[in-house]
Amino acid sequence: MTQMSSPFSKSVSFGEFFNPNPIMAQNNFSTHHGMVDILPEEAAKWQYLESLIRDVARSFHFEEIRTPILEQTELIARGIGALTDIVSKEMFAFSRGEDNYVLRPEGTAPVARAYIQHSLQQRGGTQNLFYIGPMFRAERPQKGRQRQFHQFGAEVLGSADPLADAEIIAFMMEVYKRIGVKNMVLKLNSVGDPESRAAYKTALQDYFRPFLSQLSEISQARFDKNPMRILDSKEPEDQHIKANAPKITDYLNEDCSNHFEKVKSHLDRLGITYILDPFLVRGLDYYTKTAFELTSSDLGGQDALGGGGRYDLLIEELGGKATPAVGFASGMERLLIVCEELGIELAKPKSVDVYIVTRGEVAQAWAMENIRTIRETGLSATMDLSGKSMKAQMKDADRKGARFAIIVGEDELQQGLVNFRVMADSTEESISFTDALAKLNT
Repeated sequence: MTQMSSPFSKSVSFGEFFNPNPIMAQNNFSTHHGMVDILPEEAAKWQYLESLIRDVARSFHFEEIRTPILEQTELIARGIGALTDIVSKEMFAFSRGEDNYVLRPEGTAPVARAYIQHSLQQRGGTQNLFYIGPMFRAERPQKGRQRQFHQFGAEVLGSADPLADAEIIAFMMEVYKRIGVKNMVLKLNSVGDPESRAAYKTALQDYFRPFLSQLSEISQARFDKNPMRILDSKEPEDQHIKANAPKITDYLNEDCSNHFEKVKSHLDRLGITYILDPFLVRGLDYYTKTAFELTSSDLGGQDALGGGGRYDLLIEELGGKATPAVGFASGMERLLIVCEELGIELAKPKSVDVYIVTRGEVAQAWAMENIRTIRETGLSATMDLSGKSMKAQMKDADRKGARFAIIVGEDELQQGLVNFRVMADSTEESISFTDALAKLNT
């Protein structure tokens, strides 16, 4: 297995890493550069989005798959392509003994590996799978792009039919539709198959050769092995040169051309609008035929929400039987940015249904015994865990947005009563706990 160059490639023991120096213990720890905490207020939005994505997946009858965060380095290098920026510059790769690992930078290659490893084709039919989870790339952090980021995506494995391409795009678009995002553009292209790309590669090299010295350094490096990646360049000096480059759609063979026309027809029937972008090649080497990208001007310069395409050669490249497949992936952080820019309110932190206010240790013990009874009815309930005064507990109940408060002390308990308060209007009555439960569930 090839060892990837990385600052994370050396393994160290805990004893080597840990320094018990008390001065060191005074350091203020923080997240790694490009990695952020998702605090409770934001977590509610993430939960809302994840729930919505799962609802869309159910409506399309896609099943969830969860793959490990760690994958073999060679899997990612072979799957994505050794010359891609992800593999050559952005992987978090390291070794332990003779094994080489990488923090997964994307989700498709791991799903393909799981498909092969577990012989999922034996389940019959196409495998319609989706995932949600963290990915890792050592990029320069910026708005909507972190070194630990999160993607949701879906894959259809086992179908060469253009219907599968349209279904995957429809799945992706449905997520944004349900959220309420409208200012979007779907870009569409075909990157052909090996036969088509061989002819196109020659045409591109013939076109770019006279401009080779004017191209960016990274595009010059791509000229010999993968000139299509020059079309994906964001370097300023490349833009005016690539603008007049040959279009791959002029080099598609009959099979690729027919496939692309059928994809467009299916999207038209679904009412999904798109624009044709002949320079859309995507950043990963495993794509064949259909390629697509969803963008939003609300993201600014880095406008990509998500995208994907067909990858009929990937599973065979990873050691499995030749299997056609198509999929997409979208960034969660970028979706959250769009929602913020458009003023789309996703979710607020949920308030608590019941706050039990206690006076004294006897009441605390009673609350600990009976709070689970409230929770078993399906309501949320909490109580003070730090010995606050009754007044402070009532303030805490307000802060948590409690709908009801059950106030108990030793005197009330001796009488078999609790004080039941409706927090919205501060009305309060002394009733039995049984009656309080009945009121909570009406």
